[in-house]
Amino acid sequence: MNAAEMVEVVLPGKVEPEGLEVRRGDVPAAGPGQVVVRMEATGVSFAEQQMRRGRYYDQPPFPFVPGYDLVGTVIETGDGVAPGLAGTRVAALLKVGGWATHVAVDAADVVPVPDGISAAQAETVVINGITAWQMLHRKVRVRAGQTVLVHGANGGVGSVLVQLAHAAGVQVIGTASARHHAALREAGVMPIDYRTENIPARVRELAPGGVDAVFDHVGGRSVIHSWHLLAPGGTLVSYGSASTRDDEGSKQWPVLKLLARVWLWNALPNRRRAYFFNVWAGRALTPSRFRARLRNDLTEVFAALHRGDITPAIAAQLRLERVAEALRLAESGTVSGKVVLVP
Repeated sequence: MNAAEMVEVVLPGKVEPEGLEVRRGDVPAAGPGQVVVRMEATGVSFAEQQMRRGRYYDQPPFPFVPGYDLVGTVIETGDGVAPGLAGTRVAALLKVGGWATHVAVDAADVVPVPDGISAAQAETVVINGITAWQMLHRKVRVRAGQTVLVHGANGGVGSVLVQLAHAAGVQVIGTASARHHAALREAGVMPIDYRTENIPARVRELAPGGVDAVFDHVGGRSVIHSWHLLAPGGTLVSYGSASTRDDEGSKQWPVLKLLARVWLWNALPNRRRAYFFNVWAGRALTPSRFRARLRNDLTEVFAALHRGDITPAIAAQLRLERVAEALRLAESGTVSGKVVLVP
């Protein structure tokens, strides 16, 4: 690849992973207020697994370049941007566009990555870390001594949630398939096998008075069970509908149903709260506030990574051209941590 060439992965429509297209073109130029980032690590999130099925609730029309986030070095700054930003390693939350060797990003959207953290390590905690941090500290506002239930405790967001909760002095009950239980016990989690055990019954044995918070990415029936497991004063945070990934029909319907349920539960006088967490909430209405919060929280996550509160879980590291293999691996449900793509 010569210096002036960009490589990107395009999602042309609803395709199998092998249907993704690798294209080459010119490196983008930085427009006013923008920087060009040379990607050093991007990753496969659950969002891309939904997007390739046309199931992500606000994905752009096909074709587009997926890639929810990235970490890289600023190689060019546009008008109105401090030239000193060139040469800085940064992270950016994009939603789409990250599966490319070079990406033009608004300078206001990049967050510096501290020294001593590799690009791949930082990549494991961009979307996963910001989601976990904001749910734990902005929505639930956890306190030491509380007990929480984390669904998919070995997953991308779940594994970071578990570690941040422990750093805050919180006890964790976590659902995962049996093969992950030994690692979860080692991490101080009380594991439940979601395939073979009755989750509500098992949670009640471990926390007879209910749990202080539930983090649920499953959606569907799981959210109803999660709500009923809350102690008085408890909080449910729903942040996805993984159970509908392979469904046909409207991609908006599962989300709308969830929002209606959350609204109804919050209207009832029951001393419990429910939220549907969306990391992009507030971006359109109050962009400067949204960016300040994102920068603050991602900086906190990087500090936790630097301190060792979070161990970066890199499931595999593959070249961008091997994206089909990376997506298959992420979708297999057999890996722990994040599948990272590198140039």
